[in-house]
Amino acid sequence: MRPMIVTMGEPAGIGGEITLKAWQTLRTRQDRVFCVIADTAWLRTMNTDVPVRAIEHPAEAQEIFPQALPVINLTLTEQVVPGVPNPAHAKTVCESIERAVAYVQKKDACAVVTNPIHKTLLGQAGQHFPGHTEYLAHLCGGRHAPIMMLAGGGLRVVPLTIHIPLKNVAGQVTRDMIVTKTRLTAHAMKVQMGIEYPRLAMAGLNPHAGENGMIGTEEQEIIIPAIRQLQEQGLNVTGPHSADTMFHAEARASYDVAVCLYHDQALIPLKTLDFYGGVNMTLGLPIIRTSPDHGTAFDIAGTGQARSESLIAALHQAAQMALRQA
Repeated sequence: MRPMIVTMGEPAGIGGEITLKAWQTLRTRQDRVFCVIADTAWLRTMNTDVPVRAIEHPAEAQEIFPQALPVINLTLTEQVVPGVPNPAHAKTVCESIERAVAYVQKKDACAVVTNPIHKTLLGQAGQHFPGHTEYLAHLCGGRHAPIMMLAGGGLRVVPLTIHIPLKNVAGQVTRDMIVTKTRLTAHAMKVQMGIEYPRLAMAGLNPHAGENGMIGTEEQEIIIPAIRQLQEQGLNVTGPHSADTMFHAEARASYDVAVCLYHDQALIPLKTLDFYGGVNMTLGLPIIRTSPDHGTAFDIAGTGQARSESLIAALHQAAQMALRQA
């Protein structure tokens, strides 16, 4: 299997630290080889127990990985101060993402695993996207509707709307959108996760899934017709379920993924179940992309306290998806 590519992430955050720790955990796994696109000098300042080796191409990573962390060097123009993001680093961080995507597109690597970035960084680099997911879709040609799936604690969730204000959610929820993104989710689960006939549970938008129109009409007018259309197309979709009763253990056993209507409806239960080990993956792209399900953690950057479980889980998930597509 070709190596995975890990991006630099926000230098003032915990991305460098967790990357070094992930290599320490996975260094003996020849089926989990990765290299990182980052500043080698910056990485060497963080953990002197981890040997760092500069490489020119991902193909060199396989041989080097058991002895040292392979790094494709990308020099930062100014010194990094842990916990203090520097706009001067923005273009370099974006270049790390761009080069990682290009390596996978050229089949030089099998997957992109992205370290957390500071959301305003994209704007500082001249890229006006609300987050990583939308930026990756742009880099892949803009022809693909990005779908965020998160997994952890035995739960998978897909928020159909992502980084938009809550007041705008109802206006974005249309029958066509629900049908299109749910179909893409089901297809990705079959192809990338090996679930032949995935069970999808659709959440309602309103409290108690609208109470038959008493607390909002979106369920009757939009969501239920979309579910029926999906069922007619052969998908195993149920709902709309009241979001306050669909995440307890017995309910979770009845489906493979919860399809949610907005960001927090999906992420609150997942992060409650598995805050440190959650994985974010982008479906509907022509490349494999996963990421740890946490942010830059500026408050603990540079202290050595960062936990690498989520990045390691993201690497495992990316490798498993790549093997199924090989």
